[in-house]
Amino acid sequence: MKCYIKKKVKKNISFANRGMDLETLINEANEFYLKEDIAVIYKKPTPVKIKKVTYTNDIPKVEGYLNQKSTLDYVGLYKGKYIDFEAKETNLSTSFPLSNIHKHQIEHIKNIVIHGGICFLIVRFVKINETFLLKGEDFISFIDSNVRKSIPLNYFKEN
Repeated sequence: MKCYIKKKVKKNISFANRGMDLETLINEANEFYLKEDIAVIYKKPTPVKIKKVTYTNDIPKVEGYLNQKSTLDYVGLYKGKYIDFEAKETNLSTSFPLSNIHKHQIEHIKNIVIHGGICFLIVRFVKINETFLLKGEDFISFIDSNVRKSIPLNYFKEN
């Protein structure tokens, strides 16, 4: 009979890049898709207008503002179809607040769906360590048929 002993290892946890884990995973997946000739997907840069740059001890300090409304985080092409998606994380365990998606982004998702593109949300529930892909069609369906200010976890599980 074999006996296994599990030893608890204390990890040093850094919260400096919280929210970057999901983005890092997506970026690595996109690199794989490109390398394997599966899809071409890129993270869109945030449109920022630089106002002023000053230097202190050769370290630049940049002042700027958002130049225009951004659509979704990622854009690309998969099997000849346009693809566009948003990645979000939430610390809530039971729902995803709709306030995390701006009105102009919702309109953009509707437009992509109407025109036959591939559109979805990737939502990571950090506390329960679960990640979901919610198709744009299901997202819009939820918004059109509910008055709730958040999408319940069960909706993600069912869809």
